[in-house]
This record gives sequence, structure tokens and C-alpha cells, in this order.
Amino acid sequence: MKRIYTILCSVTLLLASCTKKQNVDLIVHNGLVYTVNETFDQMEAFAIKDGKFLEVNSSDYILKKYSAPSIIDLKGKFIYPGLIDAHAHFYMYGTGLKVADLTGLTSFGALVKAVKTHRKSHPNQAWVLGRGWDQNLWPEKSFPEKTMLDDAFPDTPVLLTRIDGHAAIANQKALDMGGISADTNILGGKVILENNRPTGLLIDNAIDQVSSKIPEISNEESRQALLDAQENCFAVGLTTIVDAGLDKSTIDLIESMQKEGSLKMRVYAMINPTEENKAYYFEKGPFQNESLTVRSFKIYGDGALGSRGASLLAPYHDAPDELGLLLNTPENFLSLAEEIHDHGFQMNTHCIGDSANRTLLNIYGKVLMEDNDQRWRIEHAQVVNPQDVEKFAAYNIIPSVQPTHATSDMYWAEDRLGHERIKHAYIYKDLMDQNGLVALGSDFPVESINPLFGFHAAVARQDANNWPADRFQAENSLTREQALKGMTIWAAYANFEETIKGSIESGKLADFIITDRDLMTAPEESLRSIQVEATFVGGEKVY
Repeated sequence: MKRIYTILCSVTLLLASCTKKQNVDLIVHNGLVYTVNETFDQMEAFAIKDGKFLEVNSSDYILKKYSAPSIIDLKGKFIYPGLIDAHAHFYMYGTGLKVADLTGLTSFGALVKAVKTHRKSHPNQAWVLGRGWDQNLWPEKSFPEKTMLDDAFPDTPVLLTRIDGHAAIANQKALDMGGISADTNILGGKVILENNRPTGLLIDNAIDQVSSKIPEISNEESRQALLDAQENCFAVGLTTIVDAGLDKSTIDLIESMQKEGSLKMRVYAMINPTEENKAYYFEKGPFQNESLTVRSFKIYGDGALGSRGASLLAPYHDAPDELGLLLNTPENFLSLAEEIHDHGFQMNTHCIGDSANRTLLNIYGKVLMEDNDQRWRIEHAQVVNPQDVEKFAAYNIIPSVQPTHATSDMYWAEDRLGHERIKHAYIYKDLMDQNGLVALGSDFPVESINPLFGFHAAVARQDANNWPADRFQAENSLTREQALKGMTIWAAYANFEETIKGSIESGKLADFIITDRDLMTAPEESLRSIQVEATFVGGEKVY
């Protein structure tokens, strides 16, 4: 009898344990969850424990199986994996929030006025700095010269960078401090002259000779820049940023702030290829944890199309004497590629023009050979000759592109390239078809930090005013599913991070966003106005 009683008690305890709910940290239910897993499943709910998705399933299943101190009822709203910007300048964006904002100004006179206003509110800064001008928005569409800046600032150095970062206008004081004269020759850069005198316009590497004289900002200012950038990025649903070009000191600061908990943004850092950076990271080797990945070098192949610095196979349509320029020699690019490969890092190269793309694709091919999993990237891949497109597939090269570049450049890009060559530019679908993926970014602060602008541009091939009606080269638009993958799981893959993020699946980091409308079904013309209502990193609400 005693034995039967013992068995009954054991069965009772077993049944009780079977019905007891498992404790987790957070339950989210009653929503439409786009998991972006391999089959692009849609679910309703998930449970989070220790900063990771524990299980994803129906609302009934999750609520019956788990209990949590915090439960969110989505009331039918929409969830996606945390968005990844596959190419941006996070730290630069943060520091740039303190300089004169010149974006959208419609004349050089308006620019000078804005710079004067900025100076009045920042009278103690040693330099007057600004960013964002675009001569294509001005009536004359011609590059500026420095006379008005010399008159306004005879004794204070001024350096104002173009929207793409590949051209800048400096006043005479800044040119003098940089040692710039009519005789200055710089590999990969140009000093623009008129009547054998510098106009103040500097292209690509020539900018560095002046900008190197700007005093470094303090550690506290750097910290604040990162925090300011983080706040704005979380507000638009970004949970991981690929920062395209950082020095060791900034990477160290990012890592320390992540460890102390003040910087919650996850970062994939591309290293600037200085001798100091190479020496340190080649010895250290690639590094990755849940918050930081350091396994690539950012190389600049050429300049930008807007400033005619992009390296083309044939002359510019609107400047028959110009071919643009490579920022280094092919021999030096090859040597650098071999170094990077031998030390186990990715090479991620900025290539805008078709000549730059051909040069670097051929160098990648020589170093990588076929059937590799090195995941080397071409950043921008903006103008690619049809003969070179298949090289992305041949050598498993990832195209890392920015859809809003197409819709920002479409007003004037044909002027630069001509009617035939424009067809080989911004070919996002053609590039995606090579290896079945494309990593999507914004290149902010060149473009807006809002990733939904890029989502709209990729899908609709239209600007914020839904122009043009017949879409800009619509044959290279992406589907909504492809665009979402491009800024989640495909971007994670390009970072060697696909096993820890990029989709809402058991065991992955609990990074996700909640939106007020459905990206997958909302009318195209409303995509840019969809609001991110909440952003979570590791299960913690950060916005």
C-alpha cells in the first residue's frame, strides 16, 4: 500500500511539474512577427531569456508555456528583426552633429550664410567646419570657389565637405595651414586650379592634407558623439551599424563603452588601413563578440560620381577630359589585398566607377580564387560594366549597396554617365542575382539615417515624392522580402554574424523593432512614413 501511495505521489508531482510554466524575462505576443528565417515564416509571439530569443511560436503556445515579469501585448502590431545598416559612418555622424549642416541648401550664397550663423553659435571653435553641400542643387550646378569664404573668414580656417565626403571647399587660411598651393600633387587627389591658383576645391586625398590639421576632439566629445548617434539610430530601428572606416582608438572607445553598458548599439567595425592599425590588428587577428565585430579593413578604391572622382572606363559624359581617379595604384591595392587575406580579414572596398569596380574585382579574383567563404565586399558597386557583373558570383563577392544613392543621384547621374552607361549603374537586382543576396545600407550621413527610406528606394525606385511615376530603372528594384533580408539576415551574413543575429529565431540575440504599419503590405507611397514605435536590443527596450 505504501508503495502504491509513493507511486501516486510521484505521478502527481510529475504532472504538476509538466504544467508549471517556465520563467523567462519577457514575453511578446498578439502580433505579426516576421521572423526572416530561412522560410520567411510569420509568427505571433516569442519568449526572451538572457537577452536571446528562447522560442518563437503562436500566442497561445507561448503564453501557456512561459511566464514573465514583463509581457507585451502587441495588439496586432508588427515586429521585425532589428535593422542592420550595412554601410554607414556612425562615429562620423555623431561628430558631425556639431558642425554646420549644409544639406539641402540651394545656393552657395545660402551655404555661406549658414556657415556664418553656425559660427556665431560656436565662436570659440578653432576651425569652422560643415558638411552636406551639393552643387547639383544650385542653379548653376558648378563647383564653388573660395572668395566668399575668404571675405567672411580671413583669419579662421574653414573646411566644408560635400555631401559624399569626396570633395571639400576650403578658404585660403585652411589651404595655407595644409600647405596647399598650385604646385601640390597628391596621389589619389586633386587641387582644383583656376588661372593657376587654387580655387579652394579639393578632391579626395587632397582633402586629407588640410583636414589633418584640424585639432582632434576630446575623449569626452567622442563619447558624447557616439551616444548622440546611438540615440538617433535607435529611434529609426537600427540595432547594428557597420561603421565603414575607424581607427583603433575609436574602436577601443566603442568596446569600452559597450562593456560599461552606456553604448548598447552593436557595431561591425571596418578598420582604416593605416600602418599603425595594420600592425596592431594583424597581430591580434579578427575579433568578435555579441556587441562588436572587428574583422575587416575599409579601402577606398576611387572617389564619388557627384564630384567626378569616380574612376570610369571612358570619360565623363559631361566632362570629356575627365576619367576620375583611383585613390591608389593597382599594384598597391594588390599588395594590400594579399596582406589582408594572409591575416584572415575581409577586404571591403569603396568602388563607385566602372573602372574602380573592374580593377578591384580583378584583384579580388587573383587573391581569393573561386569557391571561397571569405565574404569580401565591394562597397557601393555603383557603376559596374556588364562584363564584370559575373565576377561577384565567380569569387563569392558580396555587393554592399545603398538604395537611396540611386534615388538621390537619379536627377543628374545620366549627365555624368550618358544614356547607355547609366543602365549599368545602381543595378541592385542584377547584383543580388549573382550570389542570391545583397547587403543594404545608407552611407549616412551622406544619406538619411532612416533605413525605411532605403527600403522604399529599393522597392519603389522613387524619391520621397514618389517620383518618377514610372520608377528609376525599375528592372533593378527589389521585392519587399528581398529588401528586408538585405537589411537583416543578408547584412548579418556579410558581417559573419548570421548565426547570432539578423532573424527572430531561437538562440539568436533578441534584437527587434515594433512598427505601427506593416512594411510588407503598406502602400508603397506610405513606406517612408511608417513609424518605429519601439526598438529592443538584447530584449531591453532602448527606444
